[in-house]
Amino acid sequence: MKYQILKAEERGGANHGWLNTKHSYSFANYFDPARIHFGALRVMNDDIITGGMGFGKHPHDNMEIITIPTKGGLKHEDSMGTGSVIEAGDIQVMSAGTGVFHSEMNAYDDLTTEFFQIWIFPHTQNVEPRYQQISYKSLAKENELYQILSPHKDDKGVWIYQKAWMYKGEFSEEKVVTYKTHDINQGVFLLVIDGEIEWDGQLLQRRDAVEINADEFQFKSTANSQVLLIEVPMNL
Repeated sequence: MKYQILKAEERGGANHGWLNTKHSYSFANYFDPARIHFGALRVMNDDIITGGMGFGKHPHDNMEIITIPTKGGLKHEDSMGTGSVIEAGDIQVMSAGTGVFHSEMNAYDDLTTEFFQIWIFPHTQNVEPRYQQISYKSLAKENELYQILSPHKDDKGVWIYQKAWMYKGEFSEEKVVTYKTHDINQGVFLLVIDGEIEWDGQLLQRRDAVEINADEFQFKSTANSQVLLIEVPMNL
């Protein structure tokens, strides 16, 4: 098994006052030639936006963009005519395809909003842009991983144009968790959202992550821990 641990404090990022952002991979003014992407996972940003602020209208194309708020909410508007508020407990997908403009603003004037924004390279270029948003609360299972994203339209959670899966895990007790990838050419990005997990005899804490190249692996949760698991193709 091959893996690489990425400690929270080793991430890039910037504090713009209205936006405090951390980047696991090169993004904006943060560039590290050794950290451009992990397989099809291009962007893993951890953002905090102050009340009433956000990202004005800007373009995207040929990228699968996933937003997962963990606190507060984001007001989304786009050139497809979509308008919504993405709350904590929701997951949103925008397949940018041939091109789309959108804006993301803190939905609240007096609260900070915290969210993960994840970009994944699609397997098909120039698709018709699409938007999808669901609450994953009904999918949640205590003390085990549960799926919130896949490549399949009729599967649990949202779907994207890539052979990728996402799972959340919310643990109230210690538990050894086993995960097996869907294909031998897949890799896994495992992020500790909150709390701690034990990985190969090492303790990973809040916002630490590990890149894993293995068909099957295990980690041990601790009480009051949360993880996000992202499985992506490694061969683009």
